[in-house]
Amino acid sequence: MTWPTMWRVALLTGAMIPAIVAAQTALPSSTATPKTAEAAPKTAAAPKTAEAAGPVSVETFAKLPGIANPKLSPDGKRIAAKMALNGAQVLVVAPLFPGGKVVAIKVGATVDINWWRWAGDDWLAVGIGSQDMLYGEEIYVTRTLGVKADMTKVNRIDWTHSGVRADDILWVAKDGTPRVLLSRQTGIESESQWYPQVSEVDLSTGKTKTVAGSQADVFDWYADGAGVVRMGYRYSDESRKGAMLYRSTNRDPFKVIASARGKQDIVIPLTFRADGTAIATDDSGGRDEVFEVSLPDLKLGKKLYGADGYDVDGVIENATGDDIDGITVTDHFGHTLWLNPKLKEIQDSVDKAVGERRARIVSWDRTRSKFLVQVGSPSQAGALYFYDPARGSMQRYAWQNDVLKARSLSPVSTIRYKARDGVEIEALLTLPRGHSPKNLPLIVLPHGGPFARDSEDWDWWTQYLAETGYAVVQPNYRGSSGYGTSFAKLGEGQWGLKMQDDLDDAITHLAKQGIADPKRVCMAGASYGGYAAMRAAQRNGTGDAAPYRCAISYAGVSDLQAMQRYDGKFLYGKTRGDWLKKQAPDYRSVSPRFGAANFSIPILLLHGKEDKRVPVKQSRMMAAALKEAGKPYDYIEQPLGDHHFTRAEDRLEFLKAMGAFLAKYNPA
Repeated sequence: MTWPTMWRVALLTGAMIPAIVAAQTALPSSTATPKTAEAAPKTAAAPKTAEAAGPVSVETFAKLPGIANPKLSPDGKRIAAKMALNGAQVLVVAPLFPGGKVVAIKVGATVDINWWRWAGDDWLAVGIGSQDMLYGEEIYVTRTLGVKADMTKVNRIDWTHSGVRADDILWVAKDGTPRVLLSRQTGIESESQWYPQVSEVDLSTGKTKTVAGSQADVFDWYADGAGVVRMGYRYSDESRKGAMLYRSTNRDPFKVIASARGKQDIVIPLTFRADGTAIATDDSGGRDEVFEVSLPDLKLGKKLYGADGYDVDGVIENATGDDIDGITVTDHFGHTLWLNPKLKEIQDSVDKAVGERRARIVSWDRTRSKFLVQVGSPSQAGALYFYDPARGSMQRYAWQNDVLKARSLSPVSTIRYKARDGVEIEALLTLPRGHSPKNLPLIVLPHGGPFARDSEDWDWWTQYLAETGYAVVQPNYRGSSGYGTSFAKLGEGQWGLKMQDDLDDAITHLAKQGIADPKRVCMAGASYGGYAAMRAAQRNGTGDAAPYRCAISYAGVSDLQAMQRYDGKFLYGKTRGDWLKKQAPDYRSVSPRFGAANFSIPILLLHGKEDKRVPVKQSRMMAAALKEAGKPYDYIEQPLGDHHFTRAEDRLEFLKAMGAFLAKYNPA
């Protein structure tokens, strides 16, 4: 396996990161409501309303977010995040306030930086991904790095084998040392190498020691807050059954404590509590809800929380990892139910300070006394703030868009409609500001995944389309996550079929409401959404009954079988094989590549050459099939583009190409 040998490590000054800190307003006590620059009427004028302000340029929408996925260091002095630097997103460690050095690392265009976690005050665990060739097939490979926070040292963990995954962090040491538990495959030459083992890794040296050896058919491991590997989940493709393995200490052997048809039918603890019980989610009531669980029998106890109509997303552990401080849920938008009274009080104070905007605590130090807070709304890009309750102040750290700042654009709301078979679908509807909400041209914009969902949050792509005059609907079609077990199962076997019907039925609903003109509709999407756009062009026919005038696919999947060979985790392969087979039992019949002759509308295909999640081959094969079939299409390949639009240049090219394509085939 060949990995890039050029690591670009840059040492920067604080001034090079734009708009990093604004003025603060001090308050007399820690119980007072924090004030922000926008909230304090004497320190900042109210932003112009969307109607009063002028049009927003395409270049503004193409700007990279000021800061993405920020993580506050355990000592509360530094932030690790992706930041925009010279037109690209790079992983940066920055001081909390100006005056220190800002350092950035970029591993090159052929490697994705997927995630990062602090391990102590001076080291980060960083997950990366890249492509490799295995027996003539491209595959996606993930690895873990140990990166010193000043970027002077990078340790490559388990760098010698190809075709393996080594990026599942189970535990991070609480004593300040840079130790983690890593679930990792060690090779492909033997069966024992293929199944992951759990190793304790010192990120500062790269040295490892095994704490749980690999076991046949076990791909998922679980550890408690003390670093003990307590459980493993086994799934056999041959028997189509799953089993849960359990032990109390690292010295004990694993024993089977539960068996079921699949992983979704077994209670799996999220947190192991100090009193010997556990916290888990369970969907026996139809949705994921949070329960106390006894061990080792996995018997459900007291229900701690369940959201009406929605799954719980997960839990937030306490500082020691032996209980929980909060529960995360997404209904119309993502938020946290804090069980810890201190954190609930802080959340209430922040909510009061930001008014109609939404505030979410996204990171904290080890003592949970300093916080990073994301503030914004679905129509406002917003900003990241630092909040220190002891000082009673909230300071703006970075605007997410330093041109828009606190400006609000097109309004976003959550709607519901009935699909043709009676299934209720929830969707987001964005209406173009300054336009009457009647007879509007429409863009149907399905999310990726497909086991994911859209919720009310800032979306640069949607806001661009609305700014140019389109209504945008984002259906959470059947099979989307977050709506309970039954809704998820409705997506089984429905790739490109009833999942596609749900998208088309949004048009019918909005036309009946008088909002959308059913004669002026296009579909656009990325990843699975790109697949859906291809499928719309392939299966919906021509003439007056055709629901779409054009389609736009970014990084779409055109051949499901080829995609599954490329990424073993595609459709949860290897860990939920029964679920995998149910999603699309006949790959070929619903793969647009093999139905090019049936394409009935023009389609714009865009793909980044450096996309590691969905390889560019997926769009190349689709373009070649359309060319052979004599069907109208445009194909744009971005030489340095990836799956996540981490370069401003690629965002701008994409938005301009999409705008020109829509102006030609479905003008607003």
